[in-house]
Amino acid sequence: MSLQPEKGIVNRGNWNRIKKVMERAKAGEKLTLGFLGGSITQGSLSSTPETCYAYLVYEWWKKTFPEGEFVYVNAGIGGTTSQFGAARCESDLLQYKPDFVIVEFSVNDENNDFFLETYEGLIRKIYGNGEKPAVLIVHNVCYDTGTNAQEKHLQIGKHYDIPCVSMKETIYPLLESGELKNREITPDDLHPNDKGHSLVSQVITFFLERVYGDLGHKEEEENAFPEPLTENGFEHSVRFQNYNVKAECTGFEADKSKQEDIRETFRNGWTAWHKNDKIILYIEGTSIAVQYRKSVQKPTPIAVAVIDGDEENAITLDGNFEEDWGDCLYLTKAVMGLEKKVHRVEIKIKKENPDDRVPFYLVSVISSF
Repeated sequence: MSLQPEKGIVNRGNWNRIKKVMERAKAGEKLTLGFLGGSITQGSLSSTPETCYAYLVYEWWKKTFPEGEFVYVNAGIGGTTSQFGAARCESDLLQYKPDFVIVEFSVNDENNDFFLETYEGLIRKIYGNGEKPAVLIVHNVCYDTGTNAQEKHLQIGKHYDIPCVSMKETIYPLLESGELKNREITPDDLHPNDKGHSLVSQVITFFLERVYGDLGHKEEEENAFPEPLTENGFEHSVRFQNYNVKAECTGFEADKSKQEDIRETFRNGWTAWHKNDKIILYIEGTSIAVQYRKSVQKPTPIAVAVIDGDEENAITLDGNFEEDWGDCLYLTKAVMGLEKKVHRVEIKIKKENPDDRVPFYLVSVISSF
């Protein structure tokens, strides 16, 4: 098989931060390796957690730097985008003070200007963090169509001079040429199997080997942190759940179940069953997003979100999921372009059914500016 990982380096970027991490690893320091992304990073459809690409990259660090000590933080959550990533990266990733971070959302985000902006907010939050972690951007790809958000995400990588590696330029051509059959590496054309994860890790570690082989050469200085490329309305994103915001509840009840893992996503929210049940929150921001459960256990109630009393532009929150693969952690952008002030967010049940199987579940409200 003629995998050409050198073609995957779609942006060389500045290697200063990665080199510094490698020098510290050689010196035997304890380092934290963080991985933030969607289901591929989480390891969906790998046979074990240890056969996903993230763990294989972690193994590369351990093997290459036996003197070092490494902590592995996998912050991948399936079905999530960089919009949610910007809101959760502090609690799920940055609190562990990672030294090296891989960011992977190129098959979760759509290739449009909205996700160009959310992705920039996420990257600014990580790369601009005071701990100055080294960052590597990974572009995964849909193996049947070759689609991803690489075009937009790569603009951000180049703007911040961050290295980027791509599966669209390395693995996907093998499928196009017929050298590899799709089912050899993926059961659904999205999530890699063990062989697919191994190929993804090979593309990443090829780049890391390049950096490692260049350790003796002086790297050019890192540029000053640049001004945003976009309007940058998502760098400051805050997620509100029942433990960090006061809510006025009529019929809605706080879920106090303990969250043991970040992938137990239906925790710390509020539930409601009946028409006209409502919850009101007052939060500051220029954009408001609502995160709720779309359930395969149908029927379930349908709600609406009303911002600042604007009933005419209420946003429907339908808890019934049309897919069948499982309950979906759904994030809808309710309103953007608001004045930066405190806004009234009301969510109320619009429709109930006599045979509803599960309640409407409001997971969180996210404000950004």
